[in-house]
Amino acid sequence: MLRYILILLLPVLAYIGLRKLAIRYSLNQRQFNMLLVLAAILVTVVVLILLGRLPVHFIVAPIMVGLTFLLRNLPLLIRLLPIVQMFRNRTAKSAYGAAGAADTSSIRTRFLLMQLQLSTGDMDGDVLEGRFKGARLSTMTVEDLLVLAEECSRDADSLQILEAYLDRIHPHWRAGADASASQASTEGSAGPGETAMTEAMALEILGLQPGASRDEVVQAHRRLMQKMHPDRGGSDYLAKKINAARDFLLDRL
Repeated sequence: MLRYILILLLPVLAYIGLRKLAIRYSLNQRQFNMLLVLAAILVTVVVLILLGRLPVHFIVAPIMVGLTFLLRNLPLLIRLLPIVQMFRNRTAKSAYGAAGAADTSSIRTRFLLMQLQLSTGDMDGDVLEGRFKGARLSTMTVEDLLVLAEECSRDADSLQILEAYLDRIHPHWRAGADASASQASTEGSAGPGETAMTEAMALEILGLQPGASRDEVVQAHRRLMQKMHPDRGGSDYLAKKINAARDFLLDRL
C-alpha cells in the first residue's frame, strides 16, 4: 500500500520541485520544459523499479555515474544558468563575422564585451573600460583577471559575467583569491606581491569621489555588499576588498 502511495506522490513532488527551481533560477519556459521531460523520464524509471518491472542493477550504475558528475559540477552549472539566460535574452551579435553569427551570442556590460560560442560553450571577451581596456580576457593572467574583478565590482553584470568566465577557464581561482585576500589587513598593509590599500584604491572600489563623507562611505559599502556578499552569490575575495576599502576610509575621517 505504501509503495502505491509513493508512486502517486512522486509526480506531484517532482513537479513542485521543478516549479521552485524554475522560480529560483529564473528559467524560461523552454528550459522548464526540458527539465520537465528529464524529470518525467526519471520518475518513470523509479516507478518501474518500484513495480518490479525494471531490474535495479541495470539502472543504478548509470544513475550513480550521472549523479556523481552532477554533484561535482552543480556549483558551476548553477552559476552559469543566469549567464546563459542573460545571453539568450540579449540580441545576438557576431564577434567573428557573418559566418559565425548563428553560433555566437554577445553581451555588452559596462566593463566587458563577452562572446559565448553556443556550440561549444566557450567564452571569451574584451575589456571596454579601466586599466586593461582593449585587452582580450584569454590573453590575461589570473592575477590580472582578479585585478579586473576589483574594477568590475562597481557593476554587478560585469562582475557576474567575469566570475562565470573565471569559473570556466580557471576553476580554482576562488581558492587562490580568498587566500590572497585573507592576508590583507583592514589597515591597508600588504603582503609579498600584494598592493597596499590606498585612498585612491579605496575610493575606486566603493565608487566614490575624493572628499566623500562618512555617510557616503557607509552607504556605498552597504550598496555593494547587498550585491557582492558571499551569501548572495558574490566572492569572499571581493567582499573582503570592499570591507577593507570601507575601513580604510572610515579610519581616516
